[in-house]
Amino acid sequence: MNDDDLIRYSRHILLPEIEYEGQEKICNSHALVMGAGGLGSSASIYLAASGIGKLTICDFDQVELSNLQRQILHPDEAIGLNKASSAEKTLKKINPQIQVNKIEKKLSIDEAKKAVVDVDVILDCSDNFETRYALNKIAFDKKIPLVSGAAIKFDGQLCVFNFKHNESPCYHCLFPDSSSNEELRCSDHGVISPLVGIIGSMQALEALKILIDMDSDIGKLLVFDAKNLEWNSIKFKKDPSCSVCSKAK
Repeated sequence: MNDDDLIRYSRHILLPEIEYEGQEKICNSHALVMGAGGLGSSASIYLAASGIGKLTICDFDQVELSNLQRQILHPDEAIGLNKASSAEKTLKKINPQIQVNKIEKKLSIDEAKKAVVDVDVILDCSDNFETRYALNKIAFDKKIPLVSGAAIKFDGQLCVFNFKHNESPCYHCLFPDSSSNEELRCSDHGVISPLVGIIGSMQALEALKILIDMDSDIGKLLVFDAKNLEWNSIKFKKDPSCSVCSKAK
């Protein structure tokens, strides 16, 4: 880090949990953010501001007027642009020192595997079970920590799957059958705008904790009720019959 970096990240460096060595780890790390919507907006902004060395943003969708209520990465003039491309422009303005990679298409499984080759942490900011299950499988196979978030209406969820620890359950342990889980979308049910900022920021926080080797609870789903400003914690364990992470599969 140069003198400007020491000033830019001084509030991190002052923290005994981070200090110079921890900030160097952040600056030398690579995070993949899957989805540049509501969750991905706040998550990637805080990762960029925190000095993540390389930030890959993946989203095949285009910015629409209805996105601007909550997807703070995208200004009004970005309407019609690919979200990953719009995100790259915004993030480079926030922190010109970092490397931002954009992936503007929907990835196949093989392409996704190649995209995570040198990734240190994955943030699942997607909005569908197909992507969540695919990311979970890839993250588990590659032993890459996965930070999963979700938000709909006034309800948010956050969970960390740190596959560096053998005892960590996976997303499939928590939600074993997509057919039994109703897939709610913001376009149908709505979402209060600051909620995605809260959950996305928490995803960035958990990702940074992973990168500086700070422990996070394994097997804990955090559920946020924005109406009553209440957090609830649900503990769960590795499913011995899980088709993804069980040794018996």
